[in-house]
Amino acid sequence: MSIEFIGFSATQEVSETVLGTGPVVNKAFLGAVARAHEYAGFDRVLVAHGSGSVDGFQVASYIASQTEKLGILLAHRPGFVSPTLAARQLATLDQFSDGRLAVHIISGGDDTEQQRDGDFLNHDQRYARSDEFLDVVKQTWSSSGPFDHDGAIYKVKGQNAGVRPVAGNHLPIYFGGSSEAAIDVAGKHADVYALWGESLAQVEEIIAKVRAAAAKYGRADQIRFSLSLRPVLAETEEQAWAKADAILAKATAKVQHNPHFSGRPQQPVNVGSQRLLATAANGKVVDERLWTGIAALTKAAGNSTGLVGTPEQVRDALLKYWELGVTTFLIRGFDPIQDALQYGRELIPLVRAAIAEREAHAAQPDATRLAA
Repeated sequence: MSIEFIGFSATQEVSETVLGTGPVVNKAFLGAVARAHEYAGFDRVLVAHGSGSVDGFQVASYIASQTEKLGILLAHRPGFVSPTLAARQLATLDQFSDGRLAVHIISGGDDTEQQRDGDFLNHDQRYARSDEFLDVVKQTWSSSGPFDHDGAIYKVKGQNAGVRPVAGNHLPIYFGGSSEAAIDVAGKHADVYALWGESLAQVEEIIAKVRAAAAKYGRADQIRFSLSLRPVLAETEEQAWAKADAILAKATAKVQHNPHFSGRPQQPVNVGSQRLLATAANGKVVDERLWTGIAALTKAAGNSTGLVGTPEQVRDALLKYWELGVTTFLIRGFDPIQDALQYGRELIPLVRAAIAEREAHAAQPDATRLAA
Protein backbone atom coordinates (compact mmCIF):
# COMPACT_ATOMS: atom_id res chain seq x y z
CA MET A 1 0.00 0.00 0.00
CA SER A 2 1.33 3.43 -0.91
CA ILE A 3 1.69 6.13 1.73
CA GLU A 4 0.69 9.77 1.42
CA PHE A 5 1.23 12.74 3.75
CA ILE A 6 -1.04 15.77 3.68
CA GLY A 7 -0.33 19.01 5.52
CA PHE A 8 -2.45 22.05 6.27
CA SER A 9 -2.36 25.47 4.62
CA ALA A 10 -3.74 28.79 5.81
CA THR A 11 -3.67 32.42 4.74
CA GLN A 12 -2.99 33.58 8.29
CA GLU A 13 -0.85 32.19 11.11
CA VAL A 14 -3.46 30.79 13.48
CA SER A 15 -4.08 27.64 15.52
CA GLU A 16 -5.45 26.63 18.90
CA THR A 17 -2.34 28.16 20.47
CA VAL A 18 -1.90 31.14 18.12
CA LEU A 19 -4.54 33.86 17.82
CA GLY A 20 -4.72 35.25 14.31
CA THR A 21 -3.41 38.80 13.91
CA GLY A 22 -2.81 41.01 10.92
CA PRO A 23 -4.46 40.56 7.52
CA VAL A 24 -6.69 37.54 7.01
CA VAL A 25 -5.06 37.05 3.61
CA ASN A 26 -1.30 37.15 4.14
CA LYS A 27 0.25 36.09 0.85
CA ALA A 28 3.76 35.95 2.29
CA PHE A 29 2.65 33.58 5.05
CA LEU A 30 0.63 31.35 2.71
CA GLY A 31 3.57 31.10 0.32
CA ALA A 32 5.92 30.26 3.18
CA VAL A 33 3.57 27.55 4.48
CA ALA A 34 3.25 25.99 1.04
CA ARG A 35 6.98 26.01 0.35
CA ALA A 36 7.74 24.63 3.83
CA HIS A 37 5.46 21.65 3.17
CA GLU A 38 6.98 21.04 -0.24
CA TYR A 39 10.48 21.20 1.23
CA ALA A 40 9.45 18.87 4.08
CA GLY A 41 8.30 16.15 1.69
CA PHE A 42 4.53 16.36 2.03
CA ASP A 43 2.49 15.08 -0.91
CA ARG A 44 -0.31 17.62 -0.57
CA VAL A 45 -1.67 20.41 1.57
CA LEU A 46 -5.31 20.82 2.52
CA VAL A 47 -7.12 24.04 1.70
CA ALA A 48 -9.94 23.97 4.25
CA HIS A 49 -13.46 25.36 3.96
CA GLY A 50 -15.89 27.03 6.34
CA SER A 51 -18.76 29.50 6.18
CA GLY A 52 -16.39 32.32 7.13
CA SER A 53 -13.29 31.21 5.23
CA VAL A 54 -11.52 32.88 2.34
CA ASP A 55 -12.19 31.51 -1.15
CA GLY A 56 -10.44 28.15 -1.46
CA PHE A 57 -10.13 28.16 -5.25
CA GLN A 58 -8.05 31.31 -5.15
CA VAL A 59 -5.96 30.03 -2.23
CA ALA A 60 -5.28 26.80 -4.10
CA SER A 61 -4.30 28.71 -7.22
CA TYR A 62 -1.83 30.81 -5.24
CA ILE A 63 -0.31 27.70 -3.63
CA ALA A 64 0.16 26.18 -7.09
CA SER A 65 1.96 29.34 -8.22
CA GLN A 66 4.31 29.23 -5.23
CA THR A 67 5.33 25.57 -5.54
CA GLU A 68 6.55 23.17 -8.20
CA LYS A 69 5.24 19.73 -7.28
CA LEU A 70 3.19 20.02 -4.09
CA GLY A 71 -0.30 18.59 -4.48
CA ILE A 72 -3.38 20.46 -3.30
CA LEU A 73 -6.45 19.01 -1.57
CA LEU A 74 -9.21 21.58 -2.02
CA ALA A 75 -12.19 21.31 0.31
CA HIS A 76 -15.44 22.04 -1.48
CA ARG A 77 -18.96 22.19 -0.08
CA PRO A 78 -21.75 21.19 -2.50
CA GLY A 79 -24.90 23.26 -2.70
CA PHE A 80 -23.66 26.74 -3.53
CA VAL A 81 -22.28 26.24 -7.04
CA SER A 82 -23.82 24.22 -9.86
CA PRO A 83 -22.05 20.85 -10.19
CA THR A 84 -21.33 21.49 -13.87
CA LEU A 85 -19.67 24.80 -13.03
CA ALA A 86 -17.81 23.28 -10.08
CA ALA A 87 -16.54 20.49 -12.35
CA ARG A 88 -15.19 23.04 -14.82
CA GLN A 89 -13.66 25.18 -12.07
CA LEU A 90 -11.90 22.15 -10.59
CA ALA A 91 -10.73 20.94 -14.00
CA THR A 92 -9.42 24.40 -14.88
CA LEU A 93 -7.49 24.64 -11.63
CA ASP A 94 -6.12 21.15 -12.23
CA GLN A 95 -4.89 22.26 -15.66
CA PHE A 96 -3.19 25.38 -14.27
CA SER A 97 -1.57 23.33 -11.50
CA ASP A 98 -0.33 20.65 -13.93
CA GLY A 99 -2.49 17.90 -12.50
CA ARG A 100 -1.79 18.52 -8.81
CA LEU A 101 -5.38 18.95 -7.62
CA ALA A 102 -7.65 16.69 -5.57
CA VAL A 103 -11.02 17.66 -4.09
CA HIS A 104 -12.31 17.00 -0.59
CA ILE A 105 -16.11 17.01 -0.50
CA ILE A 106 -17.45 18.55 2.73
CA SER A 107 -21.21 18.03 2.92
CA GLY A 108 -21.60 19.83 6.26
CA GLY A 109 -22.55 18.40 9.63
CA ASP A 110 -23.55 21.54 11.56
CA ASP A 111 -26.92 23.16 10.76
CA THR A 112 -25.92 26.50 12.30
CA GLU A 113 -22.73 26.71 10.29
CA GLN A 114 -24.54 25.78 7.05
CA GLN A 115 -27.23 28.39 7.60
CA ARG A 116 -24.64 31.16 7.71
CA ASP A 117 -24.37 30.63 3.95
CA GLY A 118 -28.11 30.27 3.47
CA ASP A 119 -28.29 26.46 3.40
CA PHE A 120 -31.31 25.15 5.31
CA LEU A 121 -31.31 21.52 4.22
CA ASN A 122 -31.09 19.00 7.03
CA HIS A 123 -28.18 16.62 7.58
CA ASP A 124 -29.37 13.69 5.46
CA GLN A 125 -30.62 16.00 2.71
CA ARG A 126 -27.15 17.53 2.45
CA TYR A 127 -25.58 14.12 1.91
CA ALA A 128 -28.22 13.25 -0.69
CA ARG A 129 -27.29 16.50 -2.43
CA SER A 130 -23.59 15.58 -2.30
CA ASP A 131 -24.39 12.22 -3.88
CA GLU A 132 -26.19 13.75 -6.85
CA PHE A 133 -23.67 16.60 -7.06
CA LEU A 134 -20.86 14.08 -7.51
CA ASP A 135 -22.87 12.11 -10.07
CA VAL A 136 -23.06 15.25 -12.21
CA VAL A 137 -19.47 16.36 -11.56
CA LYS A 138 -18.11 12.98 -12.61
CA GLN A 139 -20.25 12.93 -15.72
CA THR A 140 -19.11 16.45 -16.61
CA TRP A 141 -15.49 15.29 -16.40
CA SER A 142 -15.95 12.02 -18.28
CA SER A 143 -18.73 12.46 -20.82
CA SER A 144 -17.61 11.98 -24.42
CA GLY A 145 -20.22 14.44 -25.61
CA PRO A 146 -23.28 16.46 -24.51
CA PHE A 147 -25.31 14.88 -21.72
CA ASP A 148 -28.54 15.53 -19.83
CA HIS A 149 -29.25 14.95 -16.16
CA ASP A 150 -32.71 14.99 -14.62
CA GLY A 151 -32.39 14.38 -10.90
CA ALA A 152 -34.16 15.25 -7.66
CA ILE A 153 -31.96 18.30 -7.10
CA TYR A 154 -30.10 19.09 -10.32
CA LYS A 155 -31.32 19.31 -13.90
CA VAL A 156 -28.88 19.73 -16.78
CA LYS A 157 -29.46 19.71 -20.52
CA GLY A 158 -26.76 19.46 -23.17
CA GLN A 159 -23.70 19.97 -20.94
CA ASN A 160 -20.41 19.34 -22.74
CA ALA A 161 -17.48 20.74 -20.78
CA GLY A 162 -14.64 22.24 -22.77
CA VAL A 163 -12.11 21.58 -20.01
CA ARG A 164 -11.36 18.28 -18.28
CA PRO A 165 -8.88 17.21 -15.57
CA VAL A 166 -5.32 16.52 -16.66
CA ALA A 167 -5.31 12.77 -16.10
CA GLY A 168 -8.05 10.31 -16.89
CA ASN A 169 -11.02 12.70 -16.84
CA HIS A 170 -11.12 12.38 -13.07
CA LEU A 171 -9.76 14.09 -9.96
CA PRO A 172 -9.10 12.16 -6.74
CA ILE A 173 -12.18 12.57 -4.54
CA TYR A 174 -11.73 12.63 -0.77
CA PHE A 175 -14.88 12.42 1.32
CA GLY A 176 -15.58 12.92 5.02
CA GLY A 177 -18.44 12.20 7.37
CA SER A 178 -19.10 9.48 9.96
CA SER A 179 -22.88 9.19 9.84
CA GLU A 180 -24.62 6.34 8.06
CA ALA A 181 -25.75 8.75 5.32
CA ALA A 182 -22.16 9.96 4.83
CA ILE A 183 -20.70 6.47 4.75
CA ASP A 184 -23.11 5.35 2.05
CA VAL A 185 -22.20 8.31 -0.20
CA ALA A 186 -18.51 7.71 0.49
CA GLY A 187 -18.88 4.07 -0.49
CA LYS A 188 -20.30 5.14 -3.83
CA HIS A 189 -17.99 8.02 -4.70
CA ALA A 190 -14.84 8.36 -2.58
CA ASP A 191 -11.37 7.51 -3.76
CA VAL A 192 -10.21 8.32 -0.22
CA TYR A 193 -12.40 8.27 2.89
CA ALA A 194 -11.18 10.71 5.54
CA LEU A 195 -11.37 9.98 9.27
CA TRP A 196 -10.37 12.09 12.21
CA GLY A 197 -7.84 10.67 14.67
CA GLU A 198 -9.81 8.04 16.52
CA SER A 199 -8.68 5.01 18.50
CA LEU A 200 -7.42 1.92 16.71
CA ALA A 201 -10.63 0.07 17.51
CA GLN A 202 -12.80 2.90 16.19
CA VAL A 203 -10.75 3.21 13.01
CA GLU A 204 -10.94 -0.52 12.37
CA GLU A 205 -14.70 -0.39 12.88
CA ILE A 206 -15.35 2.50 10.49
CA ILE A 207 -13.01 1.14 7.81
CA ALA A 208 -15.06 -2.06 7.82
CA LYS A 209 -18.29 -0.04 7.51
CA VAL A 210 -16.98 2.04 4.62
CA ARG A 211 -15.67 -1.00 2.79
CA ALA A 212 -19.04 -2.69 3.21
CA ALA A 213 -20.74 0.41 1.79
CA ALA A 214 -18.28 0.47 -1.12
CA ALA A 215 -18.90 -3.22 -1.79
CA LYS A 216 -22.52 -2.42 -2.67
CA TYR A 217 -21.15 -0.45 -5.61
CA GLY A 218 -18.44 -2.96 -6.52
CA ARG A 219 -15.74 -0.67 -5.11
CA ALA A 220 -14.56 -2.42 -1.93
CA ASP A 221 -10.99 -2.68 -3.20
CA GLN A 222 -10.90 0.79 -4.74
CA ILE A 223 -11.38 2.98 -1.69
CA ARG A 224 -8.45 4.17 0.43
CA PHE A 225 -8.40 5.74 3.91
CA SER A 226 -6.99 8.92 5.41
CA LEU A 227 -6.47 9.72 9.10
CA SER A 228 -6.03 13.23 10.53
CA LEU A 229 -3.75 13.71 13.55
CA ARG A 230 -1.71 16.35 15.41
CA PRO A 231 1.72 14.81 16.19
CA VAL A 232 3.69 16.25 19.13
CA LEU A 233 7.34 15.23 18.87
CA ALA A 234 10.34 15.58 21.16
CA GLU A 235 13.65 13.87 21.79
CA THR A 236 12.31 11.85 24.73
CA GLU A 237 8.82 10.67 25.62
CA GLU A 238 8.89 12.71 28.83
CA GLN A 239 9.75 15.86 26.88
CA ALA A 240 7.01 15.13 24.34
CA TRP A 241 4.33 14.87 27.03
CA ALA A 242 5.62 18.03 28.68
CA LYS A 243 5.33 19.73 25.28
CA ALA A 244 1.75 18.46 24.91
CA ASP A 245 0.87 19.76 28.38
CA ALA A 246 2.32 23.16 27.47
CA ILE A 247 0.31 23.22 24.22
CA LEU A 248 -2.89 22.41 26.11
CA ALA A 249 -2.22 25.09 28.74
CA LYS A 250 -1.58 27.69 26.06
CA ALA A 251 -4.67 26.65 24.10
CA THR A 252 -6.81 26.74 27.26
CA ALA A 253 -5.75 30.32 27.91
CA LYS A 254 -6.63 31.37 24.35
CA VAL A 255 -9.68 29.30 23.46
CA GLN A 256 -12.22 31.76 24.87
CA HIS A 257 -10.76 34.50 22.67
CA ASN A 258 -10.85 32.39 19.52
CA PRO A 259 -14.27 32.66 17.81
CA HIS A 260 -13.78 29.40 15.93
CA PHE A 261 -13.70 27.46 19.20
CA SER A 262 -15.54 29.65 21.72
CA GLY A 263 -18.73 29.46 19.67
CA ARG A 264 -18.78 25.67 19.51
CA PRO A 265 -21.91 23.99 20.93
CA GLN A 266 -21.42 21.99 24.09
CA GLN A 267 -22.78 18.93 22.30
CA PRO A 268 -21.71 18.91 18.64
CA VAL A 269 -24.34 17.62 16.24
CA ASN A 270 -22.02 16.06 13.67
CA VAL A 271 -21.20 12.39 14.21
CA GLY A 272 -17.46 12.82 13.61
CA SER A 273 -17.11 15.23 16.53
CA GLN A 274 -19.32 13.02 18.68
CA ARG A 275 -17.00 10.09 17.99
CA LEU A 276 -13.93 12.14 18.91
CA LEU A 277 -15.56 13.24 22.15
CA ALA A 278 -16.36 9.58 22.90
CA THR A 279 -12.66 8.88 22.45
CA ALA A 280 -11.76 11.79 24.75
CA ALA A 281 -14.18 10.48 27.37
CA ASN A 282 -11.92 7.43 27.72
CA GLY A 283 -9.16 9.62 29.12
CA LYS A 284 -6.35 11.99 28.23
CA VAL A 285 -4.44 9.16 26.54
CA VAL A 286 -5.92 6.30 24.49
CA ASP A 287 -4.01 3.45 22.82
CA GLU A 288 -0.77 4.37 24.59
CA ARG A 289 -0.18 7.76 22.93
CA LEU A 290 -3.36 9.06 21.26
CA TRP A 291 -3.74 12.40 23.04
CA THR A 292 -7.28 13.78 23.47
CA GLY A 293 -6.58 17.02 25.37
CA ILE A 294 -7.27 19.45 22.54
CA ALA A 295 -10.33 17.50 21.38
CA ALA A 296 -11.87 17.73 24.85
CA LEU A 297 -11.01 21.45 25.12
CA THR A 298 -12.46 22.46 21.75
CA LYS A 299 -15.44 20.08 21.79
CA ALA A 300 -13.78 18.14 18.98
CA ALA A 301 -13.58 21.03 16.55
CA GLY A 302 -12.18 19.11 13.62
CA ASN A 303 -8.73 17.59 13.54
CA SER A 304 -7.94 17.75 17.26
CA THR A 305 -6.45 14.49 18.54
CA GLY A 306 -2.69 13.97 18.56
CA LEU A 307 0.04 11.38 18.82
CA VAL A 308 2.66 12.22 21.45
CA GLY A 309 6.16 10.77 21.75
CA THR A 310 9.54 10.51 20.14
CA PRO A 311 9.60 10.37 16.33
CA GLU A 312 10.17 6.62 16.54
CA GLN A 313 7.23 6.13 18.93
CA VAL A 314 4.89 8.21 16.76
CA ARG A 315 6.11 6.32 13.69
CA ASP A 316 5.19 3.05 15.37
CA ALA A 317 1.76 4.41 16.28
CA LEU A 318 1.14 5.48 12.67
CA LEU A 319 2.22 2.05 11.45
CA LYS A 320 -0.51 0.45 13.57
CA TYR A 321 -3.08 2.53 11.69
CA TRP A 322 -1.37 1.66 8.39
CA GLU A 323 -1.75 -2.03 9.24
CA LEU A 324 -5.51 -1.42 9.54
CA GLY A 325 -5.61 0.04 6.02
CA VAL A 326 -4.84 3.74 6.45
CA THR A 327 -2.61 4.91 3.60
CA THR A 328 -2.90 8.70 3.99
CA PHE A 329 -2.01 10.73 7.06
CA LEU A 330 -3.11 14.34 7.34
CA ILE A 331 -0.77 15.73 9.99
CA ARG A 332 -0.48 19.27 11.27
CA GLY A 333 0.91 20.86 14.36
CA PHE A 334 0.26 23.97 16.41
CA ASP A 335 3.13 26.05 15.01
CA PRO A 336 2.22 25.75 11.31
CA ILE A 337 5.60 26.21 9.64
CA GLN A 338 8.01 24.94 12.28
CA ASP A 339 5.98 21.80 12.97
CA ALA A 340 5.70 21.01 9.25
CA LEU A 341 9.48 21.29 8.93
CA GLN A 342 9.98 19.11 12.01
CA TYR A 343 7.70 16.43 10.57
CA GLY A 344 9.73 16.55 7.36
CA ARG A 345 13.00 16.10 9.24
CA GLU A 346 12.03 13.64 11.92
CA LEU A 347 8.80 11.78 11.14
CA ILE A 348 7.89 11.48 7.46
CA PRO A 349 11.19 9.84 6.40
CA LEU A 350 10.92 7.33 9.26
CA VAL A 351 7.41 6.29 8.26
CA ARG A 352 8.20 6.08 4.56
CA ALA A 353 11.29 3.96 5.23
CA ALA A 354 9.44 1.60 7.57
CA ILE A 355 6.60 1.06 5.11
CA ALA A 356 8.99 0.58 2.19
CA GLU A 357 10.85 -2.05 4.21
CA ARG A 358 7.65 -3.88 5.10
CA GLU A 359 6.41 -3.81 1.53
CA ALA A 360 9.74 -5.06 0.21
CA HIS A 361 9.71 -7.88 2.75
CA ALA A 362 6.14 -8.82 1.85
CA ALA A 363 7.07 -8.92 -1.85
CA GLN A 364 9.82 -11.48 -1.30
CA PRO A 365 9.10 -15.10 -2.21
CA ASP A 366 7.91 -17.18 0.72
CA ALA A 367 11.17 -19.15 0.90
CA THR A 368 13.22 -15.97 1.07
CA ARG A 369 11.06 -14.58 3.87
CA LEU A 370 11.33 -17.82 5.85
CA ALA A 371 15.11 -17.83 5.45
CA ALA A 372 15.29 -14.25 6.67
